[in-house]
Amino acid sequence: MSGEDAPAHQQNAVDQKQETKPTEEPKTEPPKTESPPAAAAEAAATPAATTEKVPEEETFTYRALVLTGYGGYDKVKLQVKKGKPTLKAGEVLVRVKACGLNFADLMARQGLYDRLPSPPVTPGMECSGVVEAVGEEVTDRKVGDKVMVLNRFGLWQEVAVAPANHTFLIPEGMSFEEAAALPVNYITAYMMLFDFGNLRPNQSVLVHAAAGGVGIAATQLCKTVKDVTVFGTASASKHETITQGGVTHAIDYRTKDYVEEVRKISPKGMDIILDPLGGSDTHKAYNLLKPMGKLITYGAANMLAGQKKNLLAVAKNWYHQFSIHTLSLIQGNKSVCGFHLGYLDGETELITEAMNTILDFYKDGKIKPRIDSTWHLEQVGDAMRKMQERNNIGKVILTTEPMPEEEKKEETKKEDKKEDKKKEDKKKDDKKKDDAKKEEKKDDKKDDKKKEEPKKEEKKEEEKKEEPKKEEK
Repeated sequence: MSGEDAPAHQQNAVDQKQETKPTEEPKTEPPKTESPPAAAAEAAATPAATTEKVPEEETFTYRALVLTGYGGYDKVKLQVKKGKPTLKAGEVLVRVKACGLNFADLMARQGLYDRLPSPPVTPGMECSGVVEAVGEEVTDRKVGDKVMVLNRFGLWQEVAVAPANHTFLIPEGMSFEEAAALPVNYITAYMMLFDFGNLRPNQSVLVHAAAGGVGIAATQLCKTVKDVTVFGTASASKHETITQGGVTHAIDYRTKDYVEEVRKISPKGMDIILDPLGGSDTHKAYNLLKPMGKLITYGAANMLAGQKKNLLAVAKNWYHQFSIHTLSLIQGNKSVCGFHLGYLDGETELITEAMNTILDFYKDGKIKPRIDSTWHLEQVGDAMRKMQERNNIGKVILTTEPMPEEEKKEETKKEDKKEDKKKEDKKKDDKKKDDAKKEEKKDDKKDDKKKEEPKKEEKKEEEKKEEPKKEEK
């Protein structure tokens, strides 16, 4: 991770580096005859000039994670921004305590998420913290308020600016980590289940990635409605946890066909299916719906294969993209919905209404975010790796709390080991290439020998034919 200053072109106007002009050397002038009172007055004025304070806006610095380009985990770097962000009317400045990591952030790193501006840019759609300043026209937030923030991007940093109506007061007893885990996952799950799905008692719901952030949120929200049966897909090692969390039937998608498993238990199919996968899985989901069933698709996780963009996976996903004729929907008595929270950033009333209901559920003890792990900003690569490799159960959180020196040393050792391993792997690859070239040369020599052998045989045959002729002579 880099702790060096971000280049000026990587920052917004409010983040640009302040340049200090070199002090000019005073021009030498012939000595003047001054009266003692005048000299004393000048001497008194000199200290005042030297102790002039530098504006806070120029000395203000804060750490931020910056996506420097599309690619692997190393493309997100920790940098230092200079200059205090300025507030427009209706905005607040938040001292960030914790940030949420979402699947969309992983896709954004590979250039597969169109709601994030082009690099260099600070990612992050949700965070929690304390209001440090308020802009003009802000009446419902004050300095010192503990808030959670939902924004299109720009929240993975120590201070963040956001519209006041994109912030929500943190309830009593909720930690900053829980607050950072709430907005994206729970709003997504709530609006899919209740606004699109119209979830009612005695219905069945299929939740893919049931151990992830949205999966756990959806399961908990299903339990707020009487007698809802939840089918959840996850690897076998996570089944105990998701079952305790409310999943009725856990299915190991890695070893079993989840369609067959669902049909065994519910032959008619599902009332609601939440699909974050895309591609061929969307086709399967549609065919699993009961009459009057609803498919809500909200992602394309199947496009993510490896830490860098996999063109084959992207092409495969697009090739299998779900498409249906309206007549088929009518005849099947089914509905297909699409949900993308990133495109609802202007619908503040809709979002606020959903969030207020979610916070009421929290206060009543009906929902509670599950935190899988918390990582320092310096460890963002490891945090992303854990989520992308599907090793998390619940939310992965980034904390802005500086990493202790001992941990930094350990992290440096890890990075050094990774670099050493890369070098070793490169040496091995180079050696393999060299060996392969040597083998090719050997094979070429063998081929040359093989080609020469028939020629030698032909020569011998010719010599044999020549011998009788010589004898006759």
